[in-house]
Amino acid sequence: MATYDYLIVGCGLYGATFARLASDAGLSCLVIDKRPHFGGNCHTENRHGINVHTYGAHIFHTSNKAVWDFVHRFADFNNYINSPKALSNGRLYSLPFNMNTFYELWQVHTPEQARARIEEQRFQGDPANLEEQALSLVGSDIYTTLIRDYTKKQWGRHPRELPAFIIKRLPLRFTFNNNYFNDRYQGIPIGGYTAMFERMLAGIEVRLNTDYFENRNFFDNLARKVVYTGCIDEFFHHSYGQLEYRSLDFEHDIHEHENHQGNAVVNYCDDSAPYTRTIEHKHFENSQSDVTVVTREYPQDCTSGRIPYYPVNSEQNQKTYSLYKERASSIPTHIFGGRLSEYKYMDMHVVIESAMNRFRSERKQAATDLLPQ
Repeated sequence: MATYDYLIVGCGLYGATFARLASDAGLSCLVIDKRPHFGGNCHTENRHGINVHTYGAHIFHTSNKAVWDFVHRFADFNNYINSPKALSNGRLYSLPFNMNTFYELWQVHTPEQARARIEEQRFQGDPANLEEQALSLVGSDIYTTLIRDYTKKQWGRHPRELPAFIIKRLPLRFTFNNNYFNDRYQGIPIGGYTAMFERMLAGIEVRLNTDYFENRNFFDNLARKVVYTGCIDEFFHHSYGQLEYRSLDFEHDIHEHENHQGNAVVNYCDDSAPYTRTIEHKHFENSQSDVTVVTREYPQDCTSGRIPYYPVNSEQNQKTYSLYKERASSIPTHIFGGRLSEYKYMDMHVVIESAMNRFRSERKQAATDLLPQ
C-alpha cells in the first residue's frame, strides 16, 4: 500500500506549488530533489548580505492575481522593475526595444520617426530563418546591433541556421518606457527565493540529495501518484532520442566596491565578450553592502552532467517531444509538469499557473471517481 498520496520529483516551482496545494487539501506528499537545496534554478544564496541568484536572474512578474496571491502567502515582494541595459560596440542601449532605444540608435524623437526608420529597413518576403524573421520584424539596425551576435551566443549557431518560428514576435514599444514586462504585478521576494520556498514547503517532507533514478521502482511504489518535473526524455531512457537543451555556466565575482555596473542586468549584444549578460545582484533588493557580487552568464551546449535550461525549439526536437508526450499521456499514475517535462520555456508565473491548473483537474477527477457508476 502506498505511503503517500503524491511523490513529487523536483522541488522547483512546479513541484513546490503542487506539493503545497496537495498538502493544503489534506493529501500527503514526499518531495525529493537530487540537488542539495530548495527552489531548483530559482535558488538564492546570501553572500556578503546580498541574495545571489545562483542560477541566473529570476524576476517575478504576472498579471494573474491568483498566482500573485499564492506567492504572497510565502513572501513579501518589493517593487523591483526590470529595466536591463544592452551593451553593443561600446554603447549602451535601453531594453526592451522602445523609444529610448530608438533615440539611442537614431536620435529620433517621435514614434512616427521611429516607425519610418524601422519600416524602411524591414526584410520583405517570406522569412526562411530566424535572421530573416527578425529583419522582417525590427529591421537591420536593431537586428545587427542588438540581436544577431547575442542570438549566436545564446543558441550556439548563427541566426541563419535557426528556424524562423523561434521568434514569432519581437515587441516594439513606441513609448519612452523601459519596463521590460507588461504585467500588472512585478517584483523580487524580499529575503530571496530560497526563503520563499522554505515557507512554501513548510510541514511537507522533503528529501534533498536524493536522485529519483537511482531507485526509481522504490520511489514509484511509495505513492499513489508521481509528479515528475525532470527531463521527459530522461524519464523514458531517451528511447526516441535525446532532446536538445542549452545550458549555462556562471562565474561569480566579488568586487570590493559598492556599485559595479549601476544596473541589475546588462546584456552583452556583440561578439567582443563570450558571455551574454552580467548580473549585479544587490540591485534586485537594493542590498546595502560595501562589496558587490557580479555574475557572468555563458551559454553552453547541454552535454552530460550539465543542467538543462532552455529547450532548443527546432522542428526535429518538437517532433521528438511529441512522441514522448504521447507516451507520457498513457501513464495514468504519473503527472509530467514544468519546463523540462513539457519541453518548453515558461516564465515562473506560467509554471505556477500550470501546476495550479493541473492540481485543480486532479481534484475534479478524484471527485468524479467517487461518484456512483
